[in-house]
Amino acid sequence: MKYAPLLLLTLLVLNCKNNTSENTINPKAKADDTEMLSAEDLIQKTIEISGSNKLKNAKLEFDFRDTHFKAVRQNGRFALEREFQADQGEVRDLLTNEGFVRFVNAEKVMLIDSMATAYAASVNSVHYFAVLPYDLDAASVNKELLQDVTIKDALYHTVKVTFNESGGGEDFDDEYLYWINTETFKIDYLAYSYEEEDGLGYRFREAYNERFVEGVRFVDYNNYKPKSNTMSLSDMPKLFNNGELELLSKIETENVRFTLL
Repeated sequence: MKYAPLLLLTLLVLNCKNNTSENTINPKAKADDTEMLSAEDLIQKTIEISGSNKLKNAKLEFDFRDTHFKAVRQNGRFALEREFQADQGEVRDLLTNEGFVRFVNAEKVMLIDSMATAYAASVNSVHYFAVLPYDLDAASVNKELLQDVTIKDALYHTVKVTFNESGGGEDFDDEYLYWINTETFKIDYLAYSYEEEDGLGYRFREAYNERFVEGVRFVDYNNYKPKSNTMSLSDMPKLFNNGELELLSKIETENVRFTLL
């Protein structure tokens, strides 16, 4: 199985004009009745509510599944790390604007390209989901407004996210759906598709354990998968409401802390 969000590497380095969906909606809350919001507007609102823009120039640390993660972002530069104990010793993976490097017991390890790509995607995947909606306003992100849906008796705006093919890596055609609460403008649910050897795979995530650290929203996720892949990504809320998704795992970050740079 591929690591879905490898495309965030592109988001961090591209500097082209923003793509803005022409679709607009009239939100039910926290906006004037005459205000029309596009998909771009909704993403900007959820970023504002979450406080995630504070992470643009900050050092962030957290723990996930016995692995320590650290991110340093400053003036467009980034260094995403993870550290863990393995049979061969202490492993430190480092992903920066320049690429990926692995260290074992502080010594640089030479890797074949396919392994380096997989490790980089793994590092990036955890960092990507830990700080959502950070960087969803990046230049290479394409946003499209879809039909509102009801999830657990609450109404949600649906924003579809895809990525530019140019520089987007092997997973540029993966798709993401973000469900933004019409009253709070928070992302409470998301889903994504990714390529597998035998077709598309799907995941649906339900946010819980919301907490704010120095004004930045962090959440954990219940991670679901459909019982079969004979469906579309937009079917996920209906399947979830009907109890037709299987809980695969929990995505829980611990000891979250960050300092501004």
